[in-house]
Amino acid sequence: MASVTVEQHEEHWAEIRLERPEAHNAISTALAEELAAACASVAADPTVRAVVVGSSSTRAFCVGADLKERSTFTDAQLLDQRLVFRHAFAAVRELPVPTIAAVHGWALGGGLEIALSCDVVVADETAVLGLPEVRVGLVPAGGGTQLLPWRIGPAAAADLIYTGRQVRIDEAHALGLVDRRVPAGADRSAAAALAAQIAANSPVGLRNAKHALRAGGEVGLAAGLDIEDAAWRASAFSADRREGIAAFIEKRAPVWPEG
Repeated sequence: MASVTVEQHEEHWAEIRLERPEAHNAISTALAEELAAACASVAADPTVRAVVVGSSSTRAFCVGADLKERSTFTDAQLLDQRLVFRHAFAAVRELPVPTIAAVHGWALGGGLEIALSCDVVVADETAVLGLPEVRVGLVPAGGGTQLLPWRIGPAAAADLIYTGRQVRIDEAHALGLVDRRVPAGADRSAAAALAAQIAANSPVGLRNAKHALRAGGEVGLAAGLDIEDAAWRASAFSADRREGIAAFIEKRAPVWPEG
């Protein structure tokens, strides 16, 4: 049985769903490999304009690495798995279209890092989030030490990473760890509605905007403004821009030439 599935929706968005409910979506080597493959499949599809990363488990988004599997590893096997994990997290981060994490229940360790790898985090009232790696002699290494400070600031990130403590929805939302807070059980429907709203926009504009946001965040202001300018140029002379302006003037919904 697949550990990760992909579902396409008519509104030009896709859902990548974690499918190990019996293990609360603990990240095994197989799940990591399948997650990377799912992201590659979605990234290669020009009709997809937004992606939701969700969970089939009723109790968890993802509890992090499968420590039971790891307990059987030799050092060499652990290093081999590390390469697979790095590839999987990078595949989520590098999806070229806007991404939304639909979070409920536990989102811990690598599970939270999957959510942090997305552009927007939608979480319901049951969400419990944390990076507990220091409690088992590790460090967050799915991007957590880099993505968490970018999202909530270095001091707040240090608090969560050094203590390994878990935070519930009130604190998570106040910190900015969660972008949209929704009632219990509504995370997937809220993420789907947001994905459909995003996917109604220009495919060219969305991809270039995401590139500018992500690449610009990794450099200084001057270099970031150059990245933004390149993104504008790539959009301004596109068929999408011509259709968008025409639709605005004619007071109708745009029919995008891409996808």
